[in-house]
Amino acid sequence: MELVVRLATSADAPAIARIHNEGIADRIATFETEPRTVAQVAAAMAEKGDRYPTIVVARDGEVVAWAGAGPYRNRHAYAGVAEHSVYVARSARGAGAGRAALEGLCRAYAERGFWKIVSRIFPENVASLALHERCGFRVVGVYQRHGRLDGAWRDCVIVERLLA
Repeated sequence: MELVVRLATSADAPAIARIHNEGIADRIATFETEPRTVAQVAAAMAEKGDRYPTIVVARDGEVVAWAGAGPYRNRHAYAGVAEHSVYVARSARGAGAGRAALEGLCRAYAERGFWKIVSRIFPENVASLALHERCGFRVVGVYQRHGRLDGAWRDCVIVERLLA
């Protein structure tokens, strides 16, 4: 089955919300605990505009993965650094959709003049850590007790990739 990588449109908001909500429910991908609505996803995409596009990956016409980013910090010195997330539908995990989404995101952001893309990953999320390593990210360090999820402190592995 061929994977199609493309820029997301507002019509993809329902699929992006569904996939994101699976990641929220799994409790190993994000500090977020409240499911996203389609309206929230559509509004966030519109707010980010073309500067911070979302990438989707479709298999047989169905969106099965997405990657998106936003500003790392507001300071001008960091204008070329983006902080990203990547999510894959449970039904598509381990089939290359995450890699396609992440590589597509890196290409799109390099085209927009970004020089670096970063993220924070829970140490327990070994699939995401392996994905990022396969996509050329390096581990920078670990934030200890970076935040609480369901009342428990969580560490975060910091990863980065320099863009061409």
